[in-house]
Amino acid sequence: MTVQKPAARPRVPYFSSGPTTKRPGWTLDALSGAALGRSHRSVAGKAKLAEAIELTRKVLQIPADYRIGIVPGSDTGAVEMAMWSMLGPKTVEVMAWDSFGAEWVTDALKELKIDPIVRTTEHGILPALDAIDTKNHDVVFTWNGTTAGVKIPYSDWIADDRDGVTICDATSAAFAMPLPWDKLDVVTYSWQKVMGGEAAHGMLILSPRAVARIESHTPAWPIPKVFRLTKGGKLIEGIFKGDTINTPSMLAVEDYLDTLKWAESIGGLSALHARADANAKVVHDWVAKTPWIGHLAVDPATYSNTGVCLVLTDSDVLAKGDAVVKKVAAGIVARLEAEGVGYDFGAYRDAPAGLRIWCGATVEASDLEALMPWLDWAFAQEKAALAAAAA
Repeated sequence: MTVQKPAARPRVPYFSSGPTTKRPGWTLDALSGAALGRSHRSVAGKAKLAEAIELTRKVLQIPADYRIGIVPGSDTGAVEMAMWSMLGPKTVEVMAWDSFGAEWVTDALKELKIDPIVRTTEHGILPALDAIDTKNHDVVFTWNGTTAGVKIPYSDWIADDRDGVTICDATSAAFAMPLPWDKLDVVTYSWQKVMGGEAAHGMLILSPRAVARIESHTPAWPIPKVFRLTKGGKLIEGIFKGDTINTPSMLAVEDYLDTLKWAESIGGLSALHARADANAKVVHDWVAKTPWIGHLAVDPATYSNTGVCLVLTDSDVLAKGDAVVKKVAAGIVARLEAEGVGYDFGAYRDAPAGLRIWCGATVEASDLEALMPWLDWAFAQEKAALAAAAA
């Protein structure tokens, strides 16, 4: 196949799934108001952290009786803080259809050793949601599989009258798709995902039911300092008012504040959702008309609108085996990086070989439209190289 090298290039070539590209128009001037050199426990420092919490509530439309905390360790730290603090008194079901969900399975099985019910599937396929006993069991799951391109399409499987708690890793879902707060007791995410913030900080959002569990349950295992949410059997309320467990980067806090204010300026949560949907549609439409590529997600109803995961479907390449498929996928990424056209959009290291293109709200649809012809060109180059090597 012969494909002409495209002339148009993405204006912003950053398609990584985390850290993700900065918001449109971002410059270092956005950080000029940072409380640098000030203690995070000073009046100025606490005010910045409290503002971040309240803007989070406003933009994400979080219920007033839910606590919002800034915690260490990014999304991973937030999920594990919830698991270490809350699990134990009930049977736990852990779902995994992507690499990060598999990490929560490992935590439950091998670290906490709570003998969970494990519901795992291959990348791209959701477990049977209606088989999960959310009425009586605790459940740990991701809302949008970061490394599989699969989202949960509905929430009716979560019981309204549940006795257990739901712990939801929403790092690639928050700000990009609706979250049913009444169904979720713990929600976590990191600043470096949909909002294009900087790494190392996680958000931990707790429902009243989650707080009741934390205050009524004493875990059977030691709780590291960075995971401790209680003192004297009561929730440490300061964590949810800006009194963080460890020292946050005030520079990263300022950047997060900037992203939240940008979100407000473009119309809030509905505008963020619309941008992610429009971005993903560019990729989905291209895949629908392109014979050499397909979705890792099997059911179109579960297609992600953030980390869109793709696999090679060209019969000639597939016939040469997994090692060649992996080489071609990596070659596409390397070629476009060398051209300065697109960076860091290869599949996650533990996922099937392919591409993972970030479509969150900070990406511009015009950049994705410019990227698609380059993907066709890069694939044609890789396939020609294979033919030349075989000749």
